[in-house]
Amino acid sequence: MSVTSEFYPGFAGARLALHRIGQGKPLILLHGLFSSAAMNWMKWGTAEMLADAGFECLMPDLRAHGQSEAPHDPAAYPDDVLAKDLAALVGHLGLDDYDLCGFSLGARTSVRGVIAGLKPRKLVLGGMGLEGLAGWTARGAFFIDAIDRFDSVKHGDPAFPAVSFMKTMQVDRVAARMLLQTFTDTPPQALNALAMRTLIVNGDQDRDNGDPAALTAALPNAVQAVVPGTHMSCVTKPEFGEAIRDFLLES
Repeated sequence: MSVTSEFYPGFAGARLALHRIGQGKPLILLHGLFSSAAMNWMKWGTAEMLADAGFECLMPDLRAHGQSEAPHDPAAYPDDVLAKDLAALVGHLGLDDYDLCGFSLGARTSVRGVIAGLKPRKLVLGGMGLEGLAGWTARGAFFIDAIDRFDSVKHGDPAFPAVSFMKTMQVDRVAARMLLQTFTDTPPQALNALAMRTLIVNGDQDRDNGDPAALTAALPNAVQAVVPGTHMSCVTKPEFGEAIRDFLLES
């Protein structure tokens, strides 16, 4: 099964990459911070597993990530621009019956998109806890600091894993820094908008974005799955994709 790639106009016409695999029910998959669709969903076989289960996996590279445009114009980074890009994708594809799944930053983007009015049939939030939404300001400040100290961060520094991953992914740090400043905290009461059936799936050693059980409890219609791994490693495990697949296939 092969992956095809194309470009679509995001918010304000930004040139954003979209990768597809499979045929069937549309499933949007949003990757994590400093990652890409290829790294998050394709490399470890998750997208192929979901395609084999009957889904068309629609995998954008988020703005300033992967093959998508990474503009240096501050005007290209209004508040919640990733949620705006997500809405542009749904509109571009004419989707009205689809599922939505995001990991880490992709989960946060999915939440913001639903709060703004998107209505997926089912929602999957991976690598996310309540604090990663309600307390994003502190989390974002951590990554901005990692970018600002990029050339001086040494092994043992809490920012070292983030800097190492940015190097691996050849992240455009100017664009990434501006993107990080477009995020705001999501108050817990706003989560009532997530009324659709929702899966919270995290690695058993992952608390990078807070407590997934607290997030599950805060949502109107959510269940939790725990898979092996840390925040970085859980997406490499087959159990991660299996949990998503099984949840989406439930009637």
